Amino acid sequence: MSAATKFPESPGRSELHASLHDVWKRFGERSVLEGVSLELKAGEITVVIGGSGCGKSTLLRILLGLESYERGSVRLFGREMNTLTRAEQSELMMQVGALFQFGALFDSMTVAENVGFALRYVQRRPDAEIAQRVRENLSLVGLRDVERLYPAQLSGGMRKRVALARAIAHKPALLCVDEPTTGLDPIMSDTINELILQMRERLGVTVLCITHDLGAAFKIADRIAMVHGGQIAAFGTPDEIRASSEPAVRQFVTAAAYGPLS
Repeated sequence: MSAATKFPESPGRSELHASLHDVWKRFGERSVLEGVSLELKAGEITVVIGGSGCGKSTLLRILLGLESYERGSVRLFGREMNTLTRAEQSELMMQVGALFQFGALFDSMTVAENVGFALRYVQRRPDAEIAQRVRENLSLVGLRDVERLYPAQLSGGMRKRVALARAIAHKPALLCVDEPTTGLDPIMSDTINELILQMRERLGVTVLCITHDLGAAFKIADRIAMVHGGQIAAFGTPDEIRASSEPAVRQFVTAAAYGPLS
């Protein structure tokens, strides 16, 4: 990448780390997103909620560059993604960390190799630095003496924490988290929620979290967006979402069997 295209430093807390504007996405004949707009302010935790199949994870995958879209604008750290070359997109994505729903750890790699993957194969860091960063990030998520273990030797909660350590190992400015508490017991779910809050406080990272877990959403979010009918049906603070009179939001928040989501 030339000096002329060097990306600026990450924006301050009052600025935007990412945004989607009027984004449309279809899968065949099925329309998933119909003009979705969402802004992620630096230093905030934004949580996206909604029913199964509403397009929450699709929104995340579009932001990560893993899914195409028909029209709209996706900006990351002030750069329009569609105007960048693939190499420029890859460079920009190094400021992003991702925790996928089931961890997505490499089964054939040890914990240390998983956590240090981007440091070794993308950033080409020296072995000593990688080892130190691996230990530091495992400690941040409350794990010690597990570097030599393989994913199959870990509990579900431990695998999720290892995946979180990997997501933050390269010191991203934006952390994207997809269903972080799925498959976990209530105590471990709360542990993961606490870790996400700690990542924001200790590292200053901006967080986008996709979840159907209302307890998690209300605990960690600065702002909540609800996706319904291919659009953002509601957007506001946890208290504003709780008090919303929009029928789909009321049904989701109260877990009612009947309503527009049924």
